[in-house]
Amino acid sequence: MVKNNSNPLVSIIILNYNAGDLLLNCVDSVFKSTYPNFEVIVVDNLSTDNSHIRCKKKFEKIQLIENKENFGYCEGNNIGIREAEGDYIIIL
Repeated sequence: MVKNNSNPLVSIIILNYNAGDLLLNCVDSVFKSTYPNFEVIVVDNLSTDNSHIRCKKKFEKIQLIENKENFGYCEGNNIGIREAEGDYIIIL
């Protein structure tokens, strides 16, 4: 999404590990937001259920980061934070 002065960019980071439909439901809920200026970053911690692939196919606007190993909760979120461009960060 585009930065603008009236609506600061918000980066929404969603860490995934084999979340299945929960991931898709979460991202779907985020995109129902009425806030006009946000980016969604899904960080996948080496899932084997292909939930991250299904999510990217359904929601092409997300940024998908596919980790080559499971870095755990903290580092997984930090990886997303480092890629975030927003003025504010939300971790879901």
